[in-house]
Amino acid sequence: MPDFDPNSAECFVYTFKDGLLSAVAHDLKIKVTRFTLKADASGVEGRFDARSLVVAAVMRDGHEAAGVLGQRDLDKIAKTIREDVLTAERHPEIVFKSERVTVAEGGDKATIQGTLTLAGRSKTLTVEARRAGARWVSEVVLHQPDFGVKPYSAMFGALKIKPDVRVRMTLPADRISLNGAS
Repeated sequence: MPDFDPNSAECFVYTFKDGLLSAVAHDLKIKVTRFTLKADASGVEGRFDARSLVVAAVMRDGHEAAGVLGQRDLDKIAKTIREDVLTAERHPEIVFKSERVTVAEGGDKATIQGTLTLAGRSKTLTVEARRAGARWVSEVVLHQPDFGVKPYSAMFGALKIKPDVRVRMTLPADRISLNGAS
């Protein structure tokens, strides 16, 4: 299977604000900076370092909003995510292993069923992937409490993050062969 890492692929986690004080909170685009991924028609296996998450951008209305927060604030948020939300020192590795990959006729869509282990808990999930130009794009919504992860909350819950986060991964399509499609 071909290998991918942050030099050839991208992995982002999107969080969404919630609560009474959501007007002063921020949706975030978080980048996973250390991971390895093997993917082809026979299977997918990914290993993601929970200690490598950094805030890539603040999001407004689905678009990156530059200059909203300074680097010190972004670093503090990332540290809170790693240490308090994900307990990354205790559970440093997030692992996904597929059990089945089903490629649609035409080879431009795939359904990947597997097990994700996050924060020491495992759950079966289905990931949809589609070819978008020169990239394969997969997205999945994760419900943090399913993995024992308590979404960030402050000010007695008036400022918090929704329990569902979206994970988006892109890979170069020319390095993956799915039933003869590349």
